[in-house]
Amino acid sequence: MKTKLLDCTLRDGGYYTNWDFDKELVKTYFKSFNQLPAEYLEIGYRSVPMKHYLGEYFYCPVFVMEQAKEWSDKKLVIILNEKDIQNEHVKDLLSPCVGLVTMVRLAIDPQNFSRALGLAEAVKAMGFEVGFNVMYMSTWHEQKDFLNQIQEVSGLADYFYMVDSFGGVYPQDVKNTFDLVKSKTDANVGFHGHNNLELALVNTLTALECGADIVDATVTGMGRGAGNLKTELLLTALNSKFGVDVDFNSLSNVVSAFENLQRQHEWGTNLPYMVSGANSLPQKEVMDWVTQRFYSFNSIIRALQNQKDNQKDNQKLALFEPRKSFDKVVVIGGGPNAALHSDAAQEFINRNERICIIHASSKNAGYYKNLSVAQYFCLVGSEGHRLEKVFDDLGGFSGECVLPPFPRKMGTYIPQALEGKSFELKEITVTDLVKDAHTVLALQTALNLKAKNIYLVGYDGYQEGYITKTELALSKENETIFQDFQENTDLKITSLTPTHYRNLEVESIYSLLQ
Repeated sequence: MKTKLLDCTLRDGGYYTNWDFDKELVKTYFKSFNQLPAEYLEIGYRSVPMKHYLGEYFYCPVFVMEQAKEWSDKKLVIILNEKDIQNEHVKDLLSPCVGLVTMVRLAIDPQNFSRALGLAEAVKAMGFEVGFNVMYMSTWHEQKDFLNQIQEVSGLADYFYMVDSFGGVYPQDVKNTFDLVKSKTDANVGFHGHNNLELALVNTLTALECGADIVDATVTGMGRGAGNLKTELLLTALNSKFGVDVDFNSLSNVVSAFENLQRQHEWGTNLPYMVSGANSLPQKEVMDWVTQRFYSFNSIIRALQNQKDNQKDNQKLALFEPRKSFDKVVVIGGGPNAALHSDAAQEFINRNERICIIHASSKNAGYYKNLSVAQYFCLVGSEGHRLEKVFDDLGGFSGECVLPPFPRKMGTYIPQALEGKSFELKEITVTDLVKDAHTVLALQTALNLKAKNIYLVGYDGYQEGYITKTELALSKENETIFQDFQENTDLKITSLTPTHYRNLEVESIYSLLQ
């Protein structure tokens, strides 16, 4: 088989690790691939400085490339993100790569193809092989100017890649696009597949049948969003179908090393990624929603459906304009302490006048549903479904629901029984950080209710050392929200139950019940 394999695990996998990898893992990677039939290893980006932290394989400083060259006997590749790199950057970025890197690939938006041609000429003049990684393959048919320019890569591109950025193409699309490209240029053609619809393998095999000269894969499929074709899967198929010689001991070693990372970051496809792929919707937002926030899959899919339909939001509501005001507000969070101390919290609420409850999360609402005070429920994400369970399909529900301002990024789900009891906030003034977080809604609602004292129950926070990446992100988000609220208002927030949030005042609820 003449087709070449490029493994881009460190570059594409960096979207999950911020381009930092354990040194021993990297060493295992290079040493294992010395025994495997891959022609090229793409180790990362070279880039001008960004404004936020990105790790060593995003910048690939000289010592990183030298170490890779020492450990690996493969041809090394780096990639430039065309949208961030100007022609004048090329010399400074690539001069240190001479003698260390064989090929420079360009990640290209087809709308910027004219500019990319000039960038490629500057790269080619420095003696590197040049790869055109043209993204958004499923939308190429809409890019007429780009299609008319493909012929200009002849003699310039060593490889012209069809990149299925959304993971939404089918084998027939691969065949049609391959034929289109070959009708316009004699450049070698490559394929880079994503796995949203779990078609990365069959699409890659289709590209090989068409005559693709090079294809990409990553170990365990590690890569942005739903990830890529698994290198181990492709090599197993090539071994079986074409008799490609594979050292399965070396393959097993590198797969085992990355499986530990996979358990931590959980890359791979799921229902939101499938929907985004099928509809050629960007993976970046989906990846953020899946990995960094506690959005339900229902919410994510509703947001994707709204994007597909070019719809800002699927429902507009009456404004939340409360007729009552309260001296005291108790905000009930989703932590175990809201259940553990629910008897004390109910006693505290019953002893006070002009007091109400705001449920930031409905997780613990069942412990408080029989109280006769006014209750408000923050309706974000899957809270509508959760409320249906708490109130037995909402029989006997007497509260009001509060939603973020229109339009809502995740769309809107309101149980039918709550449609006359649900209102949206006019604006968020307590913070600029996010508009649709549970805590933001709860604190904005408290402000709109003219509360003078705000108490938290069940805002436990997370103990360091026993926390996932998503929980850490949520904890930091809440810390910032609390800080912003107290800076933007004259109100203080007091936790009545144990909490790990460091910027909250704490007062034992039992000290108030003596």
